[in-house]
Parts: sequence; C-alpha cells; structure tokens
Amino acid sequence: MEWDSGSDLSSGGEEEEDGVNFFPFNGDVVNDVVPLPFLPPVGNLLQTAPCGFVVTDSLEPDHPIIYCNTVFEMVTGYRAEDVLGRNCRFLQCRGPFAKRRHSSVDSTVVSEITRCLEKGIEFQGELLNFRKDGSPFMNKLRLTPIYGDDDTITHVIGIQFFTEANIELGPLTGSSLKESSKSSDRSRSGFFSTASILDRNVSRGVCGILQLSDEVIALKILSLLTPRDIASVGSVCKRFYDLTKYEDLWRMVCQNAWGSETTRVLETVPGAKRLGWGRLARELTTLEAAAWRKLTVGGAVEPSRCNFSACAVGNRVVLFGGEGVNMQPMNDTFVLDLNSSKPEWQHVQVSSPPPGRWGHTLSCVNGSRLVVFGGCGQQGLLNDVFLLDLDAKPPTWREISGIAPPLPRSWHSSCTLDGTKLIVSGGCADSGVLLSDTFLLDLSMEKPIWREIPVAWTPPSRLGHTLSVYGGRKILMFGGLAKSGPLRFRSSDVFTMDLSEDEPCWRCVTGSGMPGAGNPGGIAPPPRLDHVAVSLPGGRILIFGGSVAGLHSASQLYILDPTDEKPTWRILNVPGQPPRFAWGHSTCVVGGTRAIVLGGQTGEEWMLSDLHELSLVSSAALSSE
Repeated sequence: MEWDSGSDLSSGGEEEEDGVNFFPFNGDVVNDVVPLPFLPPVGNLLQTAPCGFVVTDSLEPDHPIIYCNTVFEMVTGYRAEDVLGRNCRFLQCRGPFAKRRHSSVDSTVVSEITRCLEKGIEFQGELLNFRKDGSPFMNKLRLTPIYGDDDTITHVIGIQFFTEANIELGPLTGSSLKESSKSSDRSRSGFFSTASILDRNVSRGVCGILQLSDEVIALKILSLLTPRDIASVGSVCKRFYDLTKYEDLWRMVCQNAWGSETTRVLETVPGAKRLGWGRLARELTTLEAAAWRKLTVGGAVEPSRCNFSACAVGNRVVLFGGEGVNMQPMNDTFVLDLNSSKPEWQHVQVSSPPPGRWGHTLSCVNGSRLVVFGGCGQQGLLNDVFLLDLDAKPPTWREISGIAPPLPRSWHSSCTLDGTKLIVSGGCADSGVLLSDTFLLDLSMEKPIWREIPVAWTPPSRLGHTLSVYGGRKILMFGGLAKSGPLRFRSSDVFTMDLSEDEPCWRCVTGSGMPGAGNPGGIAPPPRLDHVAVSLPGGRILIFGGSVAGLHSASQLYILDPTDEKPTWRILNVPGQPPRFAWGHSTCVVGGTRAIVLGGQTGEEWMLSDLHELSLVSSAALSSE
C-alpha cells in the first residue's frame, strides 16, 4: 500500500503497543491477506490501492519468478501457477500465446530494466503491460536487488502500482481470445474490489522467500526497501504485515533510505522516541501532520540587523553576521537552543571572529562545525572561508586558506555534501555581474583546494537562488534572479547535477528555452528569489517564501520530488499560523523535522523574538516530552 498525503492511514492518535521484542515469530507461513484495519475505506481505494509484489531468483538463469502476491494475480489475470518459474517479461506480450513483445511497449524502458539488472542497481519507471485477456495497463515498477552475505545478488523484488492505459489496440482474435476469456471477468478493471481481496484466501505451496526466517526477511530484504515500499509490502500477506510493525526494522529502513547522518539527527529530536520510527517515517513521507505555529523566545539579537545568515546545528539555531544600521557589517554569533524548556537567544563569545559581513552563507558541515563563505564586508566583496566548532572550549573561528578560491561574491548559494565538502554556486560579483559557476571545497583535506566543477553548459547566471542536496550526492538549484539576455528576471527553473558522476553536468528539470527543458505536471511556484528550500528525507524539496512579484505571502508551500521519472510540483496545504514573510538566509531546518523562520520583516525591522515553526511531524507528540 502506497502512502499518500491524502490517505486515511493515520492511527487517529493511538499508539502501537511498545516493548515487543523484534522477530518474535515462530517462522510459520501465513498467507492470509492483511487484516481489515490496515486496508483503506472503499471510497479511498483508488488513492491507496495495494500493490503487486513479485520476487525473482537472481541465482537462477533469466530471473524466474518464485513468488507473486494476490494483487498481482487479480490485476494481471495470471494465477501463480501460470507465472512461477517464468521471467516477468511475459507481461510485455499481449495475451498468453503471444510470442513477441508488443510493438507499443517502450523498448528504451525495457533496455533500461536490463541495464539495471546487469549492473545490480535499482530501477524505477513505467511500462506498458498486458493482462491475460490482452487488455493493456500501465505498470509503475520499482525493481530492488537484494544482496547476500558475499555481496552477490540473490533476489530481485518487484513492486508494482497499476493504472489504466489510455490506448486503443482492438480485440484479440482467434485462440488467444477464446483461451483468455475466462480471466477477463476477473481482471477487466485496472483495480480490484476490496471485498474480493479480503475474502480470498490463497492456499498454495510455500515459495522460496517465505521459507526464510523472519530475521533474514527483515534484515536482508525488507530493511533495504524505502519507507513507502515497506508500507506497500505490508499489504502482501499477514506475515509481512506483522513484520512491518517493529521499530528495529523501521529504524534500519530509515537509515538505509535517508542516510546515517539524517537518522542520527532525527534521534536527537525531542519526542522522537515517543513517536517511534514507523510513525516518524510515515509522517515525514506523507507530511500528513505538517503544521505552522508561532513561537515566542526570550533574549535578544542586538544590535538589530537584517541580511544575516542562520543555520541549524542539531536542535540549535545559529545566527551569524548581518547588516546593521547604516549598512554596518556585523560579525557576532548568537545561538538559540530549541531543546531548552525556555529557549532564548544567547550571544556567544567566540575567539578570532571573521570580518563583519552580510549577504554571506552559513552552513553546518558535520556535528557541531559551521562554515562561513563570502558576502559583502567593510572593504567590499569577500571570498574567504571560516570554520567554527560550536562545542569547542572556547569556540574559535578558524580561517581556511583554500587554494585557488572563486571570485569574491555575495547573495550566492551554498550547501554541504558528505559532511565534509562545501559547494558554492553563482551570486553577484563586482559591478553587479551575475555568476554561473559552481565550486567545491573539500574541508577534510589538510590544505583544502578549491575546484571548479567543469561543465559543458551552465544555467543562466543568477543570485538569490537555493542549492539543496538530495539522494546522497545530487544537488538541486531553484529560482533566483536570473540573467536573460540584457535583462534579469525572477526564475522558477529547476536544475540538477549528480556529483557522483565522472563528468557531472547540469540538467534542466523545468524551465523554458533551456537544453533539455520540460515543464512537469502540477502548479509550479511563481518565480522568486531569496526564498527557502527545505530538503526532506527521501529526496523531496519543499519551497516557500522569498521575493515574489506582486505577492506577499510566504505561507504557500510547494513540493517537488526530483527523483520521480516525471517530477511534478504539488501544493502542500498546511494548517496553523504561517509567517507573513520568509527569506532564505533567515530560515533553517532544525533536527530534520521542522523549519524555523526567524522573525518577520516589516519595512526594515526584523522581529527576532517572534519565530514561526513549520513542524513536519506531530508537534503535540514532540512537545509532550
């Protein structure tokens, strides 16, 4: 069952039973379907339809199927005895007697499936398939290889979501039509009746995967899937449903899907233990509990300022620099500990502070370390780098003399990669010249060297854009004030780059008139600059706030998943009390579960005692601990 932000899978606030040991089962195979409480109401069936689930044996020639679930049987019209021992490619043929792949099936997708299987990597895509009666349907397919102890692929799990195909092929003729007519009554629809799933009890011989112990299934197979896929697998049979209720499994799933650093940060979130990993994964995936609320904190950031930069270190908000009265560059550091029962701003006394600046970036490298780059100071634009360990005694800023630095700049964008690398992109150089370059600085080196990432084509020069990390080593650029010929316009373009490639290159996800340009479905955010981009676990990017022509609301949230085959913008409607204004460098993500908007700008004044929080998980549970 695939989670959806509009689905009705919430537990209504009731908690699962705690204190149950992991893997308590005796290994008996239970082929019953999922109990009624797990399935959605009939009215929500099309939004939360259970998935097809197939397992193939990679140690045998041609990946024969060794297991398929009831949903696969009912949607395709093929029974288990028809498909066990065969390769899944028969679904590309129209009818049980067709010998060749149908001409309407996209051969490029088939080739990509073959390539992924040969390389042992995951495949995600959509492919035209056919039921046993010859009727077409679209199969949104995810293939995940499962590795054994010796790093050999032992199985491949296929998870399938089925939709109708809008294609007219005409009826089957001859013996094919006669032979498959019996199955057409069962699989005429692209989906299936909830009642028939609940009533049908599949009894057949135990397949290979279900002979494995609960521990092996959980550690070697289920833990390698994504949170969404785990929810889907839970609809396969009662045994899998029971396995997916345990916290140890959910923690492994979250760590494999989101990375150990994100998981470590989430473990420090107040109330996270009470929520549990299963509920945390669901709420961060569906965003069903997201809400705005206003926070009032003590202390003060004085003297007053604007154009400062802030970031999060664990559950602490750190503010550095900014533009004071009469454009005075500031170089002081303030910390707000949101774990405190009464959070208040504290001026931190640090040694060897950098020169004052505004229009700079402040990023968390790893642990408690912060890095500052660039900005505009008393003597003009800067391109220096300073590091601060917030937990050191005493905290001391240290300048990093990187070799071959980029041009001095302000209003650029930056992000950190792998907890050790600083990425800097674009910005404004001397005389107002906009930049389009991208540089990388490896801070783990004894003598760091700046390296410009060579690309054949760059997005238009810009400032005030955002740079976000997703999928481990991929970066996403959105918006900003971009150059278009002699003019400059606010932008809503999206570009991505995969830094794990031997020759990284920019790819245009959305936009017009750019190489590879395309406009995804959904409603794109209005063009903007100085906005906020929040990287969510799982690779999605949340956009809000900034300077939007003719608009003054920061509360509208837009979400994009760049990992989708066809990325689609979606508006996220969130209840609560949103801020009137939100600006990129005045907002940060704390503990991986909430975005903090520092104050609201009215004229030239920033009210830093009034904060707004966009909580991505149940705030009641978090605040109750």
